[in-house]
Amino acid sequence: MCANAPVSLAEPRRAAQRCGNVRCGRASEPRRTDSGETEAKMANEAKPCPCDIGDKMDYRGLGEEVQIEHIQAYVTKPTSGTDKAVIVIQDIYGWQLPNTRYMADLLASHGYIAICPDFYVGKEPWRPTDDWSTFQEWLQDRKPTNINREADAVLKYLKGSCGAKRIAVVGFCWGGVATHHLILNYPELKAGVSVYGIVRETEDRYKLHSPTFFIFAENDHVIPLDQVATLEKKLQEHCTVDFKVKIFPSQTHGFVHRKRGDINPKDKPIIEEARKDMINWLNKYI
Repeated sequence: MCANAPVSLAEPRRAAQRCGNVRCGRASEPRRTDSGETEAKMANEAKPCPCDIGDKMDYRGLGEEVQIEHIQAYVTKPTSGTDKAVIVIQDIYGWQLPNTRYMADLLASHGYIAICPDFYVGKEPWRPTDDWSTFQEWLQDRKPTNINREADAVLKYLKGSCGAKRIAVVGFCWGGVATHHLILNYPELKAGVSVYGIVRETEDRYKLHSPTFFIFAENDHVIPLDQVATLEKKLQEHCTVDFKVKIFPSQTHGFVHRKRGDINPKDKPIIEEARKDMINWLNKYI
């Protein structure tokens, strides 16, 4: 059965600082955005990169874990019934990272069934203490573009057990790549938000099926700004649905879900703005 845990998270305040470098496709501009250990890597499937686990939260979550065919998932639900759902896709630190569950609960507090499946299917997530020289080997059986079987199971569950009729996808880092992949391959998804992740290895990667919002950080060593510029240009040339590309100034990889505003006060308005932008995009299209 679909989780029925109540969610009551505070609405992120509107940013006091305006974000720069906003680039939009056909979509009108929606408006505006928590927890540390050491270094990590990953934002596109071709090249790992340094991404700090950031401010790891002490957060248990408001939902519940369920078994869906061959995978486990964290499911959280708004207090009132809805037929809208969002698949939340993990970063390299896995589906149990408290920060990612916080983001799922945040979405539930805005009226969405949110599900964060274990797309590693029981395999160990990356750990901050792991040896980076082994990262590519670790990644071999955890490709963010090799998740269709899991996606099929999750979509079946959302429709059959949760009554979802309008489904979107949001992903972070590894999950941002996975989000881009799913939007390219699943027309039934109504919208996507790819947070610091790009598919780079397929020729048709700009032919999105559904409106997609790409969030990037200005100082992201994982995804240089020239890659962002290329993405924007190619989307303008090939994409036939709404899209938006937005770069958040002074931010680094992981800022939306792995940085806490309460201990990074200068970054707080930008973190809140990015989160609000994500929610606005989902509200607009699903």
